[in-house]
Amino acid sequence: MAGCNNCSTGNPATVGGCQNNGSCGTGDCNKMNSFDWLSHMGIPEVDKFDIIEVKFKGGRKDYFRNVDHLQLTTGDPVVVDVPNGHHIGYISLQGELVRLQMQKRKIKNDDNILKIYRLANQKDLEKWQEAKNREIPTLYRSKQIIEELGLEMKLSDIEYQADNSKATFYYSADDRVDFRELIKILASEFKIRVEMRQISLRQEAGRLGGIGVCGRELCCATWIHDFKSVTTSAARYQNLSLNPSKLSGQCGRLKCCLNYELDSYMAALKDIPSVDKPLQTEAGPAKLQKTDIFRKLMWFSYNDDNNWHSIDCERVKDILEMNEGGIMPFNLKQDKAFEGEVETGKSNKDLELLDKKFSQSKKKKKRKAKPKKTGVDSLSVQPELKPGPRQTTTDRTKNSGQKNRKGNRKSPRNQARNQGSPPQNTQDAVNKKEGGQKTSKKRNYNKKRGQNRPNNGNTNEI
Repeated sequence: MAGCNNCSTGNPATVGGCQNNGSCGTGDCNKMNSFDWLSHMGIPEVDKFDIIEVKFKGGRKDYFRNVDHLQLTTGDPVVVDVPNGHHIGYISLQGELVRLQMQKRKIKNDDNILKIYRLANQKDLEKWQEAKNREIPTLYRSKQIIEELGLEMKLSDIEYQADNSKATFYYSADDRVDFRELIKILASEFKIRVEMRQISLRQEAGRLGGIGVCGRELCCATWIHDFKSVTTSAARYQNLSLNPSKLSGQCGRLKCCLNYELDSYMAALKDIPSVDKPLQTEAGPAKLQKTDIFRKLMWFSYNDDNNWHSIDCERVKDILEMNEGGIMPFNLKQDKAFEGEVETGKSNKDLELLDKKFSQSKKKKKRKAKPKKTGVDSLSVQPELKPGPRQTTTDRTKNSGQKNRKGNRKSPRNQARNQGSPPQNTQDAVNKKEGGQKTSKKRNYNKKRGQNRPNNGNTNEI
């Protein structure tokens, strides 16, 4: 389904919700209407309020009298009387709620309220659409003229009247601007009556629209119509950092949402004592660092230390009374030394649990290094034999005898000899060879000598 006349998505079509040609149930593409909660309550028609709220471009609303008692429905386009012509708007509210809105905006019910002519027909809507198509080209050309004249003003929007005889130029400026020459040029070029209307930066943001830091559409572009002043004291009461980049909106002014919760903070601040100077204790002067308004907790630090101590507001009041009497407690939580710690009842247990959780660091188990894989099989490689202390022949025979008794195991030196490995020390090998030859010669000589010697008992040979 195509969009309505207020959008640029397509041609006007019959809307299924309110059965209105060229308007949706909200009456506009940006601003929301006031909800008529009295529409189904069956109020007698005799007492029905005859003034109707009509909505125009950019959320602008005005009130008109239904003199002819027309049967109107919310969202119907109507032709209304305006100074020097007529205009078309959409009905946004009717009935008893209009009386309340007029009282809220302090609008008097007198003869200054203009009347409604009739319901807009198709010819009126087509003529109004032709006038609206002139707004964008006129806006671009007007900005060029302003730059040529060197005027310090920002043109934000243009609204053409439905009879195509008048145009309202909305601009914003910091100082007063002399635009008399500008009006003459615009009137001669576009052949219309020109009205210059200065608006605030918040109203400009509401007309342009946008998305806020919260991710939603701007409040000034959806439902706020009456803008209230916002001061930095609203941020101070809520303990917000006075950072202009975070507190300011797209209009460059302080955000309107700073006033939303201000009443709740003001009510909660009544029970919190004001600390203008550090609290005097024997542990040192305690300076206020932070205040939790809704939990009624206050954090102090000794001598601008990084460690903060939290106490409740009742304890702060007690310390203030003691300081006024010239008495200093031992610390923030104890009046005297070696006294049991005072239970405040509202401690910062959640932060303490987090500190304990991250302070106990778990020791990671060291993993054993795995042996590096090589192409040679590790079982086939024999360990290298380190040279030990030099042993004599008697020591070697003793060691070999002990090993042979245990399990007839061979010494590492014999294993190396059997495997064909070279001896560990060449000098040991030479000494062993020479010693073996000498012992074999002595044995042969003793054998021969024993054969020639007569076995005559204990007689000695002469």
